[in-house]
Amino acid sequence: MEKSQSNSSNAVIPPYVKALSGSLGGIVEASCLQPIDVIKTRLQLDRTGTYRGIIHCGATVSRTEGVRALWKGLTPFATHLTLKYALRMGSNAVLQGAFKDSQTGKVSSHGRFISGFGAGVLEALVIVTPFEVVKIRLQQQRGLSHELLKYKGPVHCARRIIREEGVRGLWSGASPTVMRNGTNQAAMFSAKNAFDVLLWKKHEGDGRVLLPWQSMISGFLAGTAGPICTGPFDVVKTRLMAQGRGDGELKYKGLFHAIRTIYAEEGLLALWKGLLPRLMRIPPGQAIMWGVADQVIGLYERQYLTVAAPL
Repeated sequence: MEKSQSNSSNAVIPPYVKALSGSLGGIVEASCLQPIDVIKTRLQLDRTGTYRGIIHCGATVSRTEGVRALWKGLTPFATHLTLKYALRMGSNAVLQGAFKDSQTGKVSSHGRFISGFGAGVLEALVIVTPFEVVKIRLQQQRGLSHELLKYKGPVHCARRIIREEGVRGLWSGASPTVMRNGTNQAAMFSAKNAFDVLLWKKHEGDGRVLLPWQSMISGFLAGTAGPICTGPFDVVKTRLMAQGRGDGELKYKGLFHAIRTIYAEEGLLALWKGLLPRLMRIPPGQAIMWGVADQVIGLYERQYLTVAAPL
């Protein structure tokens, strides 16, 4: 019995399996939640009080630009989520491997936290920042006429940014993005594991597969803390990404300058603009992603890990 439990705790799920599970979860999440992301971006960029809240913003965008406008930036958003989750899940698995106890195969709490932070930093630098720059530039455009839009699509947007602002333009807002994603993923991976154990007695590699609704509850709860803690980083990230280097003198010079400027001009609460739509998007997004990802990981566990375990 003890030998069986030891083999279970030492069972290893390959990083590529976790990367695949994250990719599939990202596709489903992006398709479902893109309108909320568009509304969040519009609210964060609204300095004149054009929108009076989430519902008013969504209704205004639909009325003035058409319902399809709520899915503006879907292509870069879906691509970015798919690649981001693949990198996040895969790199986190690799990093956790470095913190696993050689005897028990378990990962300590601080090891899980550091692994999550490292995965968040990596995804922020490699994928999130350039994709979100393109997404935000597309989302901030207002109007129905395609000919009058500065950016005609994701590829055109990326090319124009590089031509007018240089390659560095695609990494505008990298500092707050690194802080936001690192903190988010450190909290999320730690919380998801804790909720799986606390609520469902589920341990990684034990061969048990959570039901989709169980995974979604754990994912939803794990995704709630990050947006509240990292709200200012997200607002600053959006402002820095939205301003073009070719638009003349930059209003925000960097992370701390942006925080000071927003606080001085708009007040403390402005640093949490868009928090409600973030809470409407991120926890449900994590619920959807983990609902899909856990099924893929669970399928691998049942097919390969439990079959290989001795009776």
